[in-house]
Amino acid sequence: MATATPPALYITKSPKIPFPQPLLLKIRHSFLDSCLERSYSPPLRRRDVAAMCGILAVLGCVDHSQAKRSRIIELSRRLRHRGPDWSGLHCHGDCYLAHQRLAIVDPASGDQPLYNEDKTVIVTVNGEIYNHKELRETLKGHQFRTGSDCEVITHLYEEHGEEFVDMLDGMFSFVLLDTKDNSFMAARDAIGITPLYMGWGPDGSIWFASEMKALSDDCERFITFPPGHLYSSKHGGLRRWYNPQWFSEKIPSFPYDPIVLRRAFEKAVLKRLMTDVPFGVLLSGGLDSSLVAAVASRYLATSEAARQWGSQLHTFCVGLEGSPDLKAAREVADYLGTHHHQFHFTVQEGIDALEEVVYHIETYDVTSIRASTPMFLMSRKIKSLGVKMVLSGEGSDEIFGGYLYFHKAPSKEEFHQETCQKIKALHLYDCLRANKSTSAWGVEARVPFLDKDFIKTAMDIDPEWKMIRPDLGRIEKWVLRKAFDDEEKPYLPKHILYRQKEQFSDGVGYSWIDGLKDHANKQVSDSMMMNAGFIYPENTPTSKEGYYYRTIFEKFFPKNSARSTVPGGPSVACSTAKAVEWDAEWSKNPDPSGRAALGIHAAAYEESKDVKTGSLVSDSPQKLVEGVAGKVAGVV
Repeated sequence: MATATPPALYITKSPKIPFPQPLLLKIRHSFLDSCLERSYSPPLRRRDVAAMCGILAVLGCVDHSQAKRSRIIELSRRLRHRGPDWSGLHCHGDCYLAHQRLAIVDPASGDQPLYNEDKTVIVTVNGEIYNHKELRETLKGHQFRTGSDCEVITHLYEEHGEEFVDMLDGMFSFVLLDTKDNSFMAARDAIGITPLYMGWGPDGSIWFASEMKALSDDCERFITFPPGHLYSSKHGGLRRWYNPQWFSEKIPSFPYDPIVLRRAFEKAVLKRLMTDVPFGVLLSGGLDSSLVAAVASRYLATSEAARQWGSQLHTFCVGLEGSPDLKAAREVADYLGTHHHQFHFTVQEGIDALEEVVYHIETYDVTSIRASTPMFLMSRKIKSLGVKMVLSGEGSDEIFGGYLYFHKAPSKEEFHQETCQKIKALHLYDCLRANKSTSAWGVEARVPFLDKDFIKTAMDIDPEWKMIRPDLGRIEKWVLRKAFDDEEKPYLPKHILYRQKEQFSDGVGYSWIDGLKDHANKQVSDSMMMNAGFIYPENTPTSKEGYYYRTIFEKFFPKNSARSTVPGGPSVACSTAKAVEWDAEWSKNPDPSGRAALGIHAAAYEESKDVKTGSLVSDSPQKLVEGVAGKVAGVV
């Protein structure tokens, strides 16, 4: 976490920083204030070191030759886009731990792998540990070699064995080798923000890698390492270390408190302002990214990062000319006073990048490719500006039921169960997209909505509050919108705060998806679709667009294990297959675009789109936003 004076929203000892909430709220939430103040800790003497990287570990090799070492170096280079700043390799007997480093904090040091005092414990890590300073305080008897946030892992292992993983607050994937007994363990963060794959070589070796491309050629079988799990060679298998109450899908009953929710999110954003390189926020102009930008902008001046890079936040947006996101993002940026960077792309430029996108994100999922392509193009532009870290708004829709199909949830029980299922699958969709499409250009994406503490706060709320109730003025994600609806010191303009959900692949320009479909129709014939079940019996494509992406994927990743890492099944507006059953009409139009939510989206496919051009032919979205904002303003 960045070292900073607590922001003005919170009670502080300084008389110069007023607390804008009423006295009643001061008393009611004093405990929360004290908790947040304790989260600020003094800087270490050494500079903090953090990095989003690429890791490769091969354990139990039969071949110990120089040729094997060269092969592992060669495979590790396939991850260099994730960590272009430095490379590291540690070899101990039949075990290899390789690392490609992207330096985000203190780029001059902190190379990996990392060690304990006598170098008997070695770890290679991809990620960030936000509570590393607090953890160091519990490890006074240990000597730290670096200021790396990830070095605490080696010492926590010495103190607690394999049971320390739940103590980590951050996003991470790591492999740890204990040379004293030649045992090893691997673990992945709670939600799967960072990617990790696990494979088995023909010689009995076990492999771990940040991306599939580093192990697919040399492993007989490989899988997606499940989030919230650890693998132990001592116990010989995977086990779950992350066991929150929501994971059981039991219906919570905590009342909704907008101030508690707001402060939990602000704390999640502040944790992630830990950097020694230029950074910014991905701003689409939708609710989620706008809230990230609003919080970061409001408190940036008090953060450690501001001392190096200034107090004006940089924001970034991408879209086709005239797209909804470009317009909304510009308005939010102007309101917040950010240094805004607006990038344009054409449908053809996106199509030209598809093969590269599929290679990097390692999926043939239609929604992921649609959304990853603009993000991939934008990340290249961002990196060209010298920026290496961005905050992004992924995860909110899954936590709060923000997708438009949630309008049809028949009960709070099914609503909550669907949100739980969506969070559990994030590592296969939005987390995969956000991480890999940015890492393709050496940019790290941090996601405050997926903070472990924030998820607990949000998922403890009785889902009755999250239900979409037009009769009460409650649109999707009403509890989040209401939490930041501050009349005295507004975070966002009302019409932005209550803007209808727009999926990223739609918001960059409605003609983007239409252009992809047109292109796929030219590449895939009717006869190819008729035989799709024979060519691709597993996860058979149901559209020409899906078939086209599948052919690209198979070219790079032809093994059965690779295609099995990608989920399938019908979906409407990003729903699970189960939620498609909520409306009989949806099964007739199973498209993951938000515009497939017929009767809900203000620009649904057959309601307000010109079939040939893909352009809007009415101003109904703006009218809807204005109407909803006005109605909600009067709801407590």
